[in-house]
Amino acid sequence: MIRNIPDRFTAVLASAAMGVYALLVVGATSALTDAAAACRSWPACDGRWYALDSVSLAVVWGHRTAAVVTGVLVLVAAVMAWRRDTARRVRAAVTVALAAYPVQVAVGALTATSPGAAALGGAHLALGVLIFAGLVAALAWTLEAQTGHLPSSEWEGEPKGEDEDASAPASGPLATAYAYFRLTKPRLMWLLCLVAAAGMALAAGPSLSSETVALTLGGGVLAIGASGTFNHVLEREKDKKMSRTDDRPIATDRIPKRNAVAFGLTLAAASLAAFYSVNPLTAALGFTAIVFYSVVYTLVLKPNTRQSTVIGGAAGALPALIGWAAVTGDVGVAGLALAAVIFLWTPAHFYNLALAYKDDYERGGFPLMPVVSGEATTRKHIVYYLGATLVSAVALSELAGLGVLYAATTVVLGGVFLYAAMRLHRERDRAAAMRAFHASNAYLGCLLVAVVVDAMVV
Repeated sequence: MIRNIPDRFTAVLASAAMGVYALLVVGATSALTDAAAACRSWPACDGRWYALDSVSLAVVWGHRTAAVVTGVLVLVAAVMAWRRDTARRVRAAVTVALAAYPVQVAVGALTATSPGAAALGGAHLALGVLIFAGLVAALAWTLEAQTGHLPSSEWEGEPKGEDEDASAPASGPLATAYAYFRLTKPRLMWLLCLVAAAGMALAAGPSLSSETVALTLGGGVLAIGASGTFNHVLEREKDKKMSRTDDRPIATDRIPKRNAVAFGLTLAAASLAAFYSVNPLTAALGFTAIVFYSVVYTLVLKPNTRQSTVIGGAAGALPALIGWAAVTGDVGVAGLALAAVIFLWTPAHFYNLALAYKDDYERGGFPLMPVVSGEATTRKHIVYYLGATLVSAVALSELAGLGVLYAATTVVLGGVFLYAAMRLHRERDRAAAMRAFHASNAYLGCLLVAVVVDAMVV
């Protein structure tokens, strides 16, 4: 079985897709928008080829050169698709991408020579998204055809409990305090607080006040703690059936259910008080986040539908709106765009964990996608949602006017995430699933930091 050596066709498809994506991102950043003013002719700049008199011209020529290289990759992918025994839908997707590419180039040329033509710019971006979507779809279908029928070893061996810590105190007051700390799901806090911080940074820029940050993130930590505690209470019987969670404090009776409920209610009340001191909308969104995760996701979605991961992504997206509302008192378009990135990223992220612990989730009675639809379908959907996440990141850049750091982060770490997803198709084991899981964390974490930095630096 070929495990680590990628098929040439999938490698070309992935390279072409990321090439198109890089062009999309750079085209949507403020850096290229500003640089484009230095060259209002096409293909040469005022009759001169590769005139690098300024940084702006260097950016323009870098973009146009990358467009040529990417076009060659798309052409090679199309030729390989037709020369190989590929499925008709793969050929169709790659052919559409190839046919749309020169049209996009032509629209780009018109955009460059017609300053202020917003409709042309929108058409240029839409064609780029179409090309990228076609290549990602072709890649997902090809990987499925090549590996979907092969056996998996994703759940071989016994998974280690998620919260095992050899240094944790075994008994006494410290052990009790640590057990309550575990109820709050502290591993979720850093990322969700970073989502809220990015929302605040987008809304306020350099004028963001420290008081707003302290109250919003403080309320966020308490809200996450309350949601995690309620989740522990409501899933205690299922936790006992799963080796990943059978050592949780309520599942092992280290903390009585009544005490845990009181603890969760206290955290929720303190959270809402902190949010309300910012503004009423922030408090309302915080309350919605707690109820959605604790009740809608935990009790309604997760035990009953394979789409729980997709719909449940709204819980992770709400901190983006909370952060935005904390600054503005309303819900803005850029805040919604950031929430969309988180929402679409969630399945691409969590499906990797669901694969790694498939047997565990099945024992717990959770009909997640790997349990209901199988591993091959889940791996394909990871690629789908990764592609959707990357497109939403372009939309965020366009709407928020983000810069070079954001562009570099989403292209480089998006490529790393895609590579990890491709390795998962080839290797089909727990180690590969966890690599893709960590790659997804790295992508989003670094992307949010880039959002904060680009938004805060004038």
